[in-house]
Amino acid sequence: MSHPVYALNLFNVSDKAEYLAYSRRSAREVSAHGGHVVALGQYRESAAGDIAPRSVMIVVEWASIEAFEAYRDDPALADLHPHREQGTSDYVWHLFDKLDDLRPLLK
Repeated sequence: MSHPVYALNLFNVSDKAEYLAYSRRSAREVSAHGGHVVALGQYRESAAGDIAPRSVMIVVEWASIEAFEAYRDDPALADLHPHREQGTSDYVWHLFDKLDDLRPLLK
């Protein structure tokens, strides 16, 4: 049985026109593929850790890993993803399984 996953996106905007070309269409395509944006954020400060800061944070909840992969690999979106790639730098795209609590990790 598949379960929801979160995609953590951290990045800097390197070309506003390219990223705008991506963002104008991506919300509709994410939704069509079973995802929805849970949170958007702009970097404020480092509270702990040594990861290099990124200016933007987006968390997307996907219905399943298959839904995420369908979005990422959809040939109809082959012209969309290059706008994200060319409009950003220092991109981090990590996937996390959705948990109701931390008990599975603490067993």
